[in-house]
Amino acid sequence: MKPLDILRELKLKHSIKEHPNVPKYAISAPKYEDKTANGLTKCVIDYLQLCNHQAERINTMGRPIDNRKQVTDVIGRTKTIGSMTWGKSTATKGSADVHSEINVTINGQKIPIAVKWEIKIGRDRQSNDQKKYESKVGNYFIIKSFDDFYSKYLEFMSKYS
Repeated sequence: MKPLDILRELKLKHSIKEHPNVPKYAISAPKYEDKTANGLTKCVIDYLQLCNHQAERINTMGRPIDNRKQVTDVIGRTKTIGSMTWGKSTATKGSADVHSEINVTINGQKIPIAVKWEIKIGRDRQSNDQKKYESKVGNYFIIKSFDDFYSKYLEFMSKYS
């Protein structure tokens, strides 16, 4: 079974459990794709959350600032002038796309371990800020597909089983 199929199966089981009053045949199979950065990010976050880990997407873009104004010309027509700009982000430069805490069991005790996941699709490459960030954190993985994520996740988990 392929990793995306495993994710779909997990999500379907979760949906059935979450909605016990809905007949199983009425719950549609979830759709996942890992061809885009947004799609892969959603796959990673959903998989981690379905496995009872904490995971969240990190926005490092900053915030939009609206510099537009509505003006009316001499004939009475309304027009928008100006543009949107982006304000500086408060996030750490180069921060990974997904921050998670993976629950592992060590000596019978459940312990969360911080793991960062950087999404790279197609020709996307790691920036210098991202390389600096990677060198400062412990568990940092660059992933290019859900198959890639799944194999790195299993490898990580095998260290603690």
